[in-house]
Amino acid sequence: MSTIADVAARAGVSKATASRALSGNGYVSDGTRQRVADAAAALHYVAHSSAISLATGRTQTVGLIMPPVDRWFFSELLAGVQDALFARDYELALYGIREGTDTRERLFDTVLPRRRFDGIIAVGIQPSAHELERLQRSQRPLVSIGPYSEGSSAVSIDDVAAARIATEHLIELGHADIAFVGGSTDADTLSFGDARRVEGYLEALRAAGLTARARLVEAPTTMPGGYGAAVELLGDRRHRPTAIVGVCDEAAIGAMIAARRLGIAVPTELSVVGIDDHQHAAMFSLTTIRQSPREQGQEAVRLLHARIAQPDAPLERVVPASALVVRSSTTAPRS
Repeated sequence: MSTIADVAARAGVSKATASRALSGNGYVSDGTRQRVADAAAALHYVAHSSAISLATGRTQTVGLIMPPVDRWFFSELLAGVQDALFARDYELALYGIREGTDTRERLFDTVLPRRRFDGIIAVGIQPSAHELERLQRSQRPLVSIGPYSEGSSAVSIDDVAAARIATEHLIELGHADIAFVGGSTDADTLSFGDARRVEGYLEALRAAGLTARARLVEAPTTMPGGYGAAVELLGDRRHRPTAIVGVCDEAAIGAMIAARRLGIAVPTELSVVGIDDHQHAAMFSLTTIRQSPREQGQEAVRLLHARIAQPDAPLERVVPASALVVRSSTTAPRS
């Protein structure tokens, strides 16, 4: 196995020069850098991560803190982060731990302070836990993904706008009795992003003079959660809404399945809109607001790379547009 000494000898330079040429840390002329690169390629030399760390002061590792990746959004996000880090020769240290657990608290109290990272990406951090502030105190480059991003560079869709656009679509079709399904009705347990989506739903109703007809139906943000909530909501024929906005596509798809099992035709008797453009949204012909978690993950890595290169640069916030994707789950209500 070739060493840096072998590369230096073949290129006719010192070990220190060969190390600088391969790491990019420090001045080396273009000709020397190319000669060292050619020697390394000829010898099939690959620098060990610990050697790179010694030469550059960096670990080439990024910490990713997020909820468990058992939901589509987080698994897609992880794929985007991983692809972008791999393309930049960074390693990934993943911590997919559920909020409010002892393991999560130990992560912030003892694990993260001991680990060396070139930067951290934090996904879906809730303001009530003050975790983002704890990460900022570590003085490491930080990027957040999600609606709460105080004091860090961030990438996220505008959750208020997403839910407002979804609700406005139904109002423009003529619906006046529109229910919002998903999330918690308890302000203490409602996630920050879901609360923002509730805000957008209520904003659209308020603008249309429909505030008195608002209906918030609590449900887990999953297909079974949306299904269970919709079974109860749609079971009362006299008070059945003509349309539903799901807090996410999973909840919306669950509501569609419930409607069909109850013999309620979608969209002629019930229109349904989701948010996210889940991988199954097209299969269910679900009208939705598109966001791309994979692209958000890639963008977060770009922002973090910029923070690592220039820690004192101004913070950046990237907010992709919320695009309405109209499929066949929505139509005008029956007269």
